[in-house]
Amino acid sequence: MDARALERELLAAGSNEQWVAVLARAFDAHGLVFGHGTDNAADEAYWLLRHLQGYDDARFAAAPDPALAPQAAALASARIERRVPLAHLLGEAWFAGLPFTVDARVLVPRSPLAEVIEAGFRPWCDVRAGDRLLDVGTGSGCIAIAAAHYCPGTLVDATDTSPGALEVAAANVERHGLGGRVRLVEAALFPPGDARYRVIISNPPYVPDAELEALPPEYAAEPRGAFAGGPDGLDLVRQIVRGARGRLVPGGILLVEIGGGMQAFERAFPRLPVTWVELERGGDGVFVIAAEELAAV
Repeated sequence: MDARALERELLAAGSNEQWVAVLARAFDAHGLVFGHGTDNAADEAYWLLRHLQGYDDARFAAAPDPALAPQAAALASARIERRVPLAHLLGEAWFAGLPFTVDARVLVPRSPLAEVIEAGFRPWCDVRAGDRLLDVGTGSGCIAIAAAHYCPGTLVDATDTSPGALEVAAANVERHGLGGRVRLVEAALFPPGDARYRVIISNPPYVPDAELEALPPEYAAEPRGAFAGGPDGLDLVRQIVRGARGRLVPGGILLVEIGGGMQAFERAFPRLPVTWVELERGGDGVFVIAAEELAAV
C-alpha cells in the first residue's frame, strides 16, 4: 500500500472522525480480518488513532495533529501489508479496561471472560479478600492481572508452559504493580502442590485441528500452540475439568472459555451440569460450574 498517498489523504481530512473514516476505508479496501480486540475496520482505525493520541479525549475532540499523519499512515500500511494484529504493531492491547504489553509470544487479549472478571465473578461466586484464584494458561497475564485488579485482596496464581509468554506476563505484572499478589508458575495446567482456589479460570487452546489451517493470516501471527485444541478442540479442556475438582474449595467455581465448542463439550460431558454464561457484551462458549457439581465428571 502507498503510505504516502494515505498520508496525503489524512492531511486533507478536517477532523479526527474523518481520519478514522480514511483509515477504515483503507482497511476495508484490502480485506483485512478483525478479531483481536475489534470486529470491524472503523473500530480498528479508531483504536490506532487514539493510541497515537495517548487516549487523550481533548486531542481527539480538537483538530487533527498533522504530525501524526506519517505515523498513522505507516501503521495502517504495515497492518495491511503484513496482515498481523494491530496490537502487535502498537505493542499494546486493552482487556477489561486495562492496558497490556503484547507481542508475538502471546495471544492478543480479547476474551469475553473480561465481562465476568469486571463483575468480580458475581453472581457465580462470592470472592473475598484472602481468597486464592487460579488462571490456567495465562499467556500475557491479562486474565490473572484483571482478576487481581477487580478482586482486591485476592492472591492469584497463573500458569503457562511457554517461557516467552511468562516473560510477557511478568512485564505486565510489573506494569500493574501486582508482583505481591500475582504469582507466575511454569506449569502445564495446575501449579505443583495442593493449593485450592475459590475460582479457577481458563481460556485454553480450543480450536479443533481441522480448523487450524483455515484461520486467517492475522491469527498465524500468534502462537499456534495457543490455539491447538486437538481433534475436537477439547484436549486441554478435559484435563482442566477433571483436575479442577481436587483444586477448588467448597463453594468455588470453574470458569472456562471454549468458543464454538459447546456441542463437542456436551458430547464429551453429557452428565456435567454446566451453565453457559450469557454475556451482555457478546461472545459465547463460556461455561461455569460449581465445585460440588464437578462430582459428575
